[in-house]
Amino acid sequence: MTSIEILPLIALVAMFAIATFFPINIGILGFIGAFVVGYFALGFDDKEILGEFPSSIVLTIVGVTYFFGMAKRNGTIDLLVNSCIRAVNGRVTVVPWVFFFVASVLTALGTFSPAAVALIVPAAMAFAARTGMSPLVMGIMVINGAHAGAFSPISVSGVLVRDIVENNGLALNPWTLFFASYGINLLLSVLTVVGYAALARMKGLEYTATGSTDPAPGSGPVGGTPVKTSVPTGGGTGGGNSAGGSTQVLTRPTTTTLVDAPAPVTFVQKLTLFLIGALLVLVLVLHLPISFIAIGAGAVLAFTDLKKQNEAIADISWSTVLLVAGMVTYISILQEVGTIDHLAEMAITIGAPIIVAVVLCYVIGVTSAFASSTALLAAVIPLAMPLLGTGALPVVGVVAALAIAATVVDVSPFSTNGALVLANAQNIERPRFYRQLLLNAGIVVAIAPALCWLILVVVPALF
Repeated sequence: MTSIEILPLIALVAMFAIATFFPINIGILGFIGAFVVGYFALGFDDKEILGEFPSSIVLTIVGVTYFFGMAKRNGTIDLLVNSCIRAVNGRVTVVPWVFFFVASVLTALGTFSPAAVALIVPAAMAFAARTGMSPLVMGIMVINGAHAGAFSPISVSGVLVRDIVENNGLALNPWTLFFASYGINLLLSVLTVVGYAALARMKGLEYTATGSTDPAPGSGPVGGTPVKTSVPTGGGTGGGNSAGGSTQVLTRPTTTTLVDAPAPVTFVQKLTLFLIGALLVLVLVLHLPISFIAIGAGAVLAFTDLKKQNEAIADISWSTVLLVAGMVTYISILQEVGTIDHLAEMAITIGAPIIVAVVLCYVIGVTSAFASSTALLAAVIPLAMPLLGTGALPVVGVVAALAIAATVVDVSPFSTNGALVLANAQNIERPRFYRQLLLNAGIVVAIAPALCWLILVVVPALF
C-alpha cells in the first residue's frame, strides 16, 4: 500500500479513537476527513466529494425518528407497551419477553436502536425493581430485543447494510438478514436467562432471572396478610424503645401493582396506530420509500398539536444523521483512493476465506464495544465485499454475521444502549451494576462473534 492509501486509514483509526474518548460525533470528523483526502489527495471538488452522500439513508432517519418521536409524545408508545403487558395478564415471568418483543417491533418499524431502548428501558427497569428481577437480565433483554428487529427491510440499519452490499454489485435478501438477526438475539436472550437462573440458584443471588410476585428488595411485602409494627408513643429520639415505649398496631401491606389500569385511548393515539398500520402496508406491500411515507405520517400528526412542532423537530436523531452521513461519505472516499480494496486483498491473504470471516467478526465485535456500531458497519462491511465476490462464502451469512457481531456487544456500558440501562437501573448501586455490565460485555464480546460466525457462516458453507 502506498502512503496515499495508508494515511487515510490512519486517519480513520484516529477518528474512532477521538470519538471514543471525547464527546465528538464521529460523523463530523468523517466530513472533515472526506474533504481533506478528497480535495488534497484526489483533487475532487465539493460536488465530487459529496457524490456518494447517502441522501436516501439520511431521509429515512429523519422521517422515521420524526414520526416515532411524535408517537412517543402523544403516548402511543406507552399505550403499546402497557397493552402488551395486560395481554399476558401481568404474568411476571412473561413480561420480560414482552419488553423484548416490543423493543424488536419498534426497531423493525424503523425506530433507531438507541431510541427504542430509551423508550422502553425506563418502564422495563422499574418493572424489574418491583418484581425482584435482575436489572442486568432485564437490560440485556431490552437491548437484545432492540437489536433483534434492527435489520428489518425498513429499518435504518437494514437499509444501510443493504445499500452497502448492493452498491458493491452483490445481492442481499433483506428478510434473511432480518430473521438471522432476530434468531441470534433471541438465542442470546434465552442463554442469558438460563445462565443467570442457574447462577442465581447455585449462589443464592438476591435477584431472580425473570422476577417473582414476592416482594422485591426495598419494595415492601406483597399480598394482604396483616403485619405487626411498632409505633413510638413517647419522647424517644432514635430508633430504640426509650422513655415513651411503643404501641403495636396491625397494618395491611400495600399490594405491588404490576400492571397499570388501562387509560382511555385518545383520538390522536388511534390516528397514530392507524398511520403505523398504513406505513407498514405502503412500505412492505406496495414497496413505497419509507422515508417519504414516514415524513408524511409525521406531518399528519403535526396538525394534531401545532404548538409542539419545535419539540417534534428536536426529536429527530440529528446525531445519527451526522454519524451515518459523515462515515459513509468518508468510506466512499477511501474506496476512491483504493484503501478498501487493498485492505480486502490483504485480508484474503490471511488464509482460508472462512478464517478471514471470523477475524472480521471479532474485529468489528471488539471495536464496537467501545465505538459506534453504525459507523463500524459502514467501515468494515465494505472490507468483506471482495471476499464475498469470490463466491466461497454465503453473502447473506457473512454480512449478517458482521452486522450482528457489531450490534450484540452494545450491552457494554460504553455504548449508548448500555449507558441507558445503567442510568435507569433501580434498587442497585451504580458502581456495582457498572461492573456487572462490564463483565457481561466481556463475555458477549468473547462469545457472540464466534456464535454468529458458526451459525451464519460455517453451517451454511458446509451445507
